[in-house]
Amino acid sequence: MTEAKRFPKIDDNTALEEGDILAPAFDAHGLLPVIVTAAETGEVLMFAYMNDEALARSIDTGEAHFWSRSRKALWRKGETSGNTLRIVEIRTDCDQDVLWLKAEMKGAGACCHTGRVSCFYRSVPFGAEAGGKLVAVHTERHFDPDAVYGNSSKTKL
Repeated sequence: MTEAKRFPKIDDNTALEEGDILAPAFDAHGLLPVIVTAAETGEVLMFAYMNDEALARSIDTGEAHFWSRSRKALWRKGETSGNTLRIVEIRTDCDQDVLWLKAEMKGAGACCHTGRVSCFYRSVPFGAEAGGKLVAVHTERHFDPDAVYGNSSKTKL
């Protein structure tokens, strides 16, 4: 990760929570959790992390950039698949330690590396009868992941 800091740190809670300065509260690893939803439908598409540079690039370009914890690298969503996210709006929560991106999907209409619309494509049922089995919510694949990424899921996104 880059050491250059683009955003101020605000220690005053009132200024942080009520002020008009973007001062993201990155965690001890320099990361900020990000929830991405479809601008049109509100459906949750994915969850990822941004570091200082990913957030700055996202703001500068209007395209979603993230920090990959597994690859320890900055990445632009869709750089391999072509399924990019055009940011419509970025919101921060009250204490600026989580971001919410409302975005439009570009490309095949799939956000998940599995080819599905959303990374949240399975539901967890309630009750004793559920038996720990997940229920598919999105079964349709908008692209073939093996054709796009090869057999390695680590090169996804």
